[in-house]
Amino acid sequence: MPLRPLPTLLLIAGLATAAATARAEEPAAAAPAGEPIAAVRVAFDRDGVTETRAEGLADIAAGRAVSADDPVRVASISKLVVAIAAMRLVEQEALELDADVSGLLGWTLRNPAFPDRPITLRQLLSHRSSLTDAAGYWDVPLDAALRDIPEDPRAWDRAHPPGGYFRYANLNFPLVAAAMENATGERFDLLMQRLVLAPLGIAGCFNWAACDAATAARAVVLYDGEGEPVRDDHRGGRPDCPVLPAGDGSCDLSQWRPGVNGAMFAPQGGLRVSANGLARIGRLLLGEGAVDGVRLLAPESVRELLRPHWTAAPGNGTTFEEDDSGQSRPGFQCRYGLAVQILATPREGCRDDPFGDGVARVGHAGSAYGLLSGLWLDREAGTGVAYFVTGMPDAAPGAHSAFTAIEERMARGPDPADP
Repeated sequence: MPLRPLPTLLLIAGLATAAATARAEEPAAAAPAGEPIAAVRVAFDRDGVTETRAEGLADIAAGRAVSADDPVRVASISKLVVAIAAMRLVEQEALELDADVSGLLGWTLRNPAFPDRPITLRQLLSHRSSLTDAAGYWDVPLDAALRDIPEDPRAWDRAHPPGGYFRYANLNFPLVAAAMENATGERFDLLMQRLVLAPLGIAGCFNWAACDAATAARAVVLYDGEGEPVRDDHRGGRPDCPVLPAGDGSCDLSQWRPGVNGAMFAPQGGLRVSANGLARIGRLLLGEGAVDGVRLLAPESVRELLRPHWTAAPGNGTTFEEDDSGQSRPGFQCRYGLAVQILATPREGCRDDPFGDGVARVGHAGSAYGLLSGLWLDREAGTGVAYFVTGMPDAAPGAHSAFTAIEERMARGPDPADP
């Protein structure tokens, strides 16, 4: 199914000026039921962007057309970007994939049902830690401590020890962020700037604090199914508080202490980055850790990220995200690396191929606050696609996969016969 035009404004490649003129002449309108408010798709190869499509509105109230350079909260694709930074620290010997992560947390992380089984960075990154999201993962106020969540018995899968069973849990990534902070002494969002975003020339940030004013002014607003804003409706500015405020409502970031609150900047889903920025991340991975003369990772580190660390088999994991914000269905995840999904798993019950062509692409999907996103790479062909849509909290199921219909549409892209 091709990308259907939305009854708003169409931006394709160099038509931004024309769209801006049209915006001044036409009233703003949300998309009709069943269609996204904004839809952006960027195709690329190892050398650069090959096609850009952007349709709809980044901000309904402002009547601002969306572009491939506008930053959006890409949800769980954030995890892949965090894993790239973590692997840089592994290369620098500041982190170890297979050591007990308790040493870097400053407190003991154990499943109470398996107190003698250490939990490692590798297990956190690959969702094999035996943690769950049942006790929460993001709602840690500025003045609270992340360690309180694993102390809640609901945080643990007591039926499966760490190391084998796959259960997708967002909580893994605030713990990764806490370990990264303690390893470096740097605040997580600033560390991500240093390790990944700034070297690649990407204007992005986790939870807005590290983004400049020009980037924040281009924020893509996220909407519910009624077209009401639910995230990043800042009227061209920055949020009053970029993190969850302290218990008394204050927002003094100088309260930050390394490793205490790894959830503060939402490592599990809080990256604001444009589709073009995602394409640059994709090209880095297609380039075995280097892009446009900038090398961030050794090729062997990229291969370690992208290889399957878990493959679905009877009784060894869940194949969908259990958190209510997700839109995945059974068979959505059947192979997983280090914060990397591997698509098109040839096993019974696996429906993890939104492209429908059987190619084992790597990357990650995202789903939160009405947004659906994807970054997928065909390593053999040397090509990839980055996309997102907004205003789709209850998207229709896909025709041939456990992904939604709009994700199948965005993955495959427009029909060549379309204008």
